[in-house]
Amino acid sequence: MNCTSTRLPYTDTGFFSTIITDYLQQKKDITPFYKHHVDMGGVKAAIEERKKTTSHRNTLVAELEKQYALLQTSELVKHNIRLLADDTTFTITTAHQPVIFTGTLYFIYKIVHVIKLAASFKEQLPQYNFVPVFYMGSEDADLDELGSIWLNNEKIVWDTQQTGAVGRMKTAGLEKIIARIEGELSVQPYGKELLQLLKDCYINSPDIQTATFKLIDALFARFGLVVLIPDNPGLKKLLLPVFEDDLFNQTAAGIAEKTIEALAAHYKVQANPRAINLFYLKGDIRERFEKEGDGWRVVNTDIRFTPETLLQEMNEHPERFSPNVILRGLFQETILPNILFVGGGGELAYWLELKNIFEHYKVPYPVLVLRNSFLIVEKKWQDKIKRLGFGVADFFKPEQQLLTALVTHNKTGALKLEDELEDVKKFYGQLKIKAGAIDTTLEQHIEALRAKATRPLYELEKKMLRAEKRKYKDQSGQIHAVKSALFPQHGLQERIENFMPYYAKWGSQFIDMLYAHSLTLEQEFFMLNEA
Repeated sequence: MNCTSTRLPYTDTGFFSTIITDYLQQKKDITPFYKHHVDMGGVKAAIEERKKTTSHRNTLVAELEKQYALLQTSELVKHNIRLLADDTTFTITTAHQPVIFTGTLYFIYKIVHVIKLAASFKEQLPQYNFVPVFYMGSEDADLDELGSIWLNNEKIVWDTQQTGAVGRMKTAGLEKIIARIEGELSVQPYGKELLQLLKDCYINSPDIQTATFKLIDALFARFGLVVLIPDNPGLKKLLLPVFEDDLFNQTAAGIAEKTIEALAAHYKVQANPRAINLFYLKGDIRERFEKEGDGWRVVNTDIRFTPETLLQEMNEHPERFSPNVILRGLFQETILPNILFVGGGGELAYWLELKNIFEHYKVPYPVLVLRNSFLIVEKKWQDKIKRLGFGVADFFKPEQQLLTALVTHNKTGALKLEDELEDVKKFYGQLKIKAGAIDTTLEQHIEALRAKATRPLYELEKKMLRAEKRKYKDQSGQIHAVKSALFPQHGLQERIENFMPYYAKWGSQFIDMLYAHSLTLEQEFFMLNEA
């Protein structure tokens, strides 16, 4: 698959929040909320900080080797897991929930980004090793978000009544979705290959997190990507002191509230911490803890704990304690020798609230990098855009603005009353001088007459433009068709569309193309034009 590419600053897309665009530009209001700059200086500083921290490398390697006993992965993945035992190895991490069939395109983009970063850092800092890691948020219970995909502008929903952590849910019912999409994808050059992969991963797996693990490994093992499933008693045991502190003292909430208050003075905040930032995870239950008198209850259940029984439960079953967004990053950075985290705009906004929590628990805070974003423009849409006289970047603008630009360009200024308005301005200017010479109090009256005279001309100009637009029915329809294809549901393509149609068309070359065009630390939006 051959592509050409052009870049666009994130600020010019209109799709990213002020907090993120300010972060990318390192505005002064945002600097107190992160630790390292997004450059090689920041990367080196993160490495030095990580070197000073006690790691849990042996535990991490042991748990990963148990996890990978489930499948036959690449030798490069096995090699990277072994490298994690070495003090000169660091991870580059991204994270996501196990949304069915990877959900949206950016799931794939963020993985490719960490792979590209790890390779780039190895070239620049050969004395170290860098392992790309995908951290699976399999304990998320939001089935409405994780149990559906969009395909050809149709939302396809997994019909299941299961509750609790989505990662632990059985895959029953997903075979119906595979059957549903088979007709559309099997006719593509790599469609049958993709469908067989989906069947192998989802129909032959006991749960969603295993299916997602298999799928990610099948797509990215050749790059050495290590998938980490943290829903694991051996790993959660490492964070028990923090879990205990959260339950008994609510320390994290107090710290986060102060940071959020400071951040909210400039930006819209993403997360408000609860007093307790842990869920109880058992069977099909994932419900939050709440303090109740001298003990705790698990909301929406009859489960209660005293201080003694809670400590016993934590030590005997650490896997039953699940951190929410306030503690999830701390858990990730405790179990991994991580120096850099790649996330979307919403994720980074959360992380900007957490630096003081990391400092309190003496856990290194990583470099934060906004994941790469792409707009894939297939040949048929490029041709339409060219015939309309636009460039791809123009289509980030609203439809009506595009149509206005098209009409006014074709009319070469005939719809503008600039000369007439200038004549009116000159006329009343001269009148103002003449009247002012007689009585200066008349100048205000002349100004009011000028405004009254020009207002109808501005209205006439708008009516002329609207009338001319009605003559451009075909072009208006073409603009709408292109806009709807590139920005489905009025949003970014990567936040709606799934990778499957592209993989069915181009196979693994699709991922190779993304890798070839991925940036590392440059932080710009990419438009990929099919050659």
